[in-house]
This record gives sequence, C-alpha cells and structure tokens, in this order.
Amino acid sequence: MEQNVVKKEDMKQETGYVLNNGEIQKQIAQLKAQMESLSEATPSNKLSMIVFSGDLDKVLAAFIIATGAVAMGMEVVMFFTFWGTPVMRDPGKKAGGKDLMGKMFGFMLPKGRNATKLSTMHMAGMGTAMMKSLMRKKNVASLDQMVEMAAELEVKIFICEMSMGLMGFTKEEFIDYPGLEYVGVATFLEQAKDSRIQLFI
Repeated sequence: MEQNVVKKEDMKQETGYVLNNGEIQKQIAQLKAQMESLSEATPSNKLSMIVFSGDLDKVLAAFIIATGAVAMGMEVVMFFTFWGTPVMRDPGKKAGGKDLMGKMFGFMLPKGRNATKLSTMHMAGMGTAMMKSLMRKKNVASLDQMVEMAAELEVKIFICEMSMGLMGFTKEEFIDYPGLEYVGVATFLEQAKDSRIQLFI
C-alpha cells in the first residue's frame, strides 16, 4: 500500500500536473464551446446562384441545377440580375408611368422566359425553334415547366432591385411566383456566405 502511494507521488512529481475533476469538467466545457463555434461557422446545405444571363440555354441550365439541388435535399436561392432580370417578366402584364429609357429597355429586352434566345446558334430564331422542338421530342422539360417545378419545390427567387431600377422595370410586371422577393445585393450575399455552393450563370 505504501509503495502505491509512493508511486502516485512520484508520478505527480514527474508529470508536474494531475487533473482533478473540476479541471476535467472545465476542459470538456471548452471543447464543447469550440465544437459549437465550428458548427456555426460551417455553411448550410444551401446553393446560392446568380442568374446573370438571359440566354435560353443558360437559364434552362440554371433551373435544372436548382431543381436538382432541391431534389438532393439542398435549399436553393436564385438571384436574377442584369440580363437575367427580364426572364422573370410576365408578358401578360403591363406597367405604366415609365420614362423614355424605361420604355426603350422594355421594348428591346425579352418579355418573359419564352422570349429568350440561345446564346449561340440562334440563327435568326431558327436555332432556338429547333432546340425547343428537340426538347419536346426528347421529353425534356420546357422552361415554363422548370419554373413551375421550381415553385413546387420551394426554390427561392430574388429579383435584383438595382437591375430593375436601371432597366425601368416595376414589380407589377413580374411573374406571380410563391415568395418572390425584390432585394439588393446585400440580402443575396447574406444567403451566399451561408451556402455550401455558390454559382454564377
């Protein structure tokens, strides 16, 4: 017995430090706090996407990726800005009170997703028509169907307020989409910085 006591005393002298119960609990608490801070810093299972292009093929790709990500259990945010903004216009809606520049932009830019063109091989409309025909034959979802699917899957869509103001668009001329929001870039960046994946299309 005396030898055991001596050995414990020797160990204390050799190590110079022996943890007591209070110190162990303190270190466990510190480890828990570190794990919680790491958990907070880990991005959410979210995809944030900037849709900058207004080309048919690129917008279609954006919605295919968005709906696919939701199917994989991810939250998805799409931010339509610059040439992507007119894609979300509703051709059946009209907005008055525009200045000359606003009217010119409204006339020159596509009015809705069905007025979009291919980025290449448009060929005065023939290429775009051929692509849409091929999509129907191959049972590939149209852009209309992709937007409907995105709404059903609760893909979140933001419209860039700066682009709207620059091009003279108003809220009244955009499509009816569940939860559609008109936001500035700061709002989107808040979503993007908490996302596992960020894309620019």
